[in-house]
Amino acid sequence: MATRKFSADHLFTGHGMAAEDTVLITDEAGVILALASTEEAGEGVESYSGILCPGFVNCHCHLELSHMRGLIPEKTGLIDFLLDVMKKRDFQADLVRDALAAAEKEMVRNGIVAVGDICNTTHSFSQKTEGNIYYHNFVEAMGFIGAGAPARFDAARKTFEAFAQAYPLPVESNSIVPHAPYSVSDELFGLIANFPGNHILTIHNQETPAEDAFSQSGGGDFLRLYEALGIDVSFFRGRGKRSLPGYLPFFYPNQSLILVHNVETTEEDLLFARQWRPAADGGPSLFFCLCPNANLYISGRLPAVDLLRKQDCTLVVGTDSLASNHVLSILEELKTLQAHFPEVPAGTLLRWATLNGAMALQAEDMLGSFEAGKQPGVILIEGCDGDRFMERATVQRLL
Repeated sequence: MATRKFSADHLFTGHGMAAEDTVLITDEAGVILALASTEEAGEGVESYSGILCPGFVNCHCHLELSHMRGLIPEKTGLIDFLLDVMKKRDFQADLVRDALAAAEKEMVRNGIVAVGDICNTTHSFSQKTEGNIYYHNFVEAMGFIGAGAPARFDAARKTFEAFAQAYPLPVESNSIVPHAPYSVSDELFGLIANFPGNHILTIHNQETPAEDAFSQSGGGDFLRLYEALGIDVSFFRGRGKRSLPGYLPFFYPNQSLILVHNVETTEEDLLFARQWRPAADGGPSLFFCLCPNANLYISGRLPAVDLLRKQDCTLVVGTDSLASNHVLSILEELKTLQAHFPEVPAGTLLRWATLNGAMALQAEDMLGSFEAGKQPGVILIEGCDGDRFMERATVQRLL
């Protein structure tokens, strides 16, 4: 059997940095055969300068918004950002398809092998069936009027079924998920949580102070959003709690949730989450997804990464969409995190972007780490100072 052998200045396995003389051995298709010492590996080793790493996992993306690159002004705040997206997202179908095809190629070039993708339409069907990237399709449902929940859920279910029938992956690779706490009624939360097979969910969480204000009292800046949409939400007087404690009880502790953004998440929220699902019950069911470049694009603020680490949260990384980012690159997200939180080791950042991400998508049996039998992709990060990413650092896909 033909093999390939790789070594580099540093080799990150998905779990941590390997010993200096470690060689990665794969077959020609990229299936991991072994990690061996230089002596055990023998001849024919390809040597590189930089960090060898499993392929990146992008836990939060909106591929179908790829045609909106550069259309939305930066730092407007979330409310105006959402209004702009709704006003400007409608394009001719062929332009949308061309843009998302180009965006997927961009992700492949940037070493991304798996994506948790938010879907409101079926525009991404044809591109995804090419099999260039592993996708978990998160079909989004939204609607804040309780009486409309069955119709809203039925529309999402039809999109879900279309993906399940046309997309060549198991039905477990698709979920119906809530958009955000401020856009989903109690009734719709219930339909989503009780949908059979909905084991992996995701939700936009605490991206702005207005979200917590709306959850607590039914007031705040989100009233401006609903007024602009012509929706009367005067019936809603809040849940009397901050956003995360307000909606988390709608779900079941055996469900896995990827919470995205977390800019306003506090220690109080995290303590509630820990009580809702103790770690002793069987590993992480909450994954906190960081999309720092999108946060800077929309509001200029970042989550309290130091707090999330202190509370032993399981962190993953996403890019969000090209409506809120300049590029779909996990490495660029890691550079931003490193620049703002220099105390976080490169190995920790890479763990968030590989094995943790694979765990969040429940794809760790094939992705996320260099372990025998897996096919996680092999990428090379160049332009490093030791194991730290320089601003000029780039990534290329080797397998």
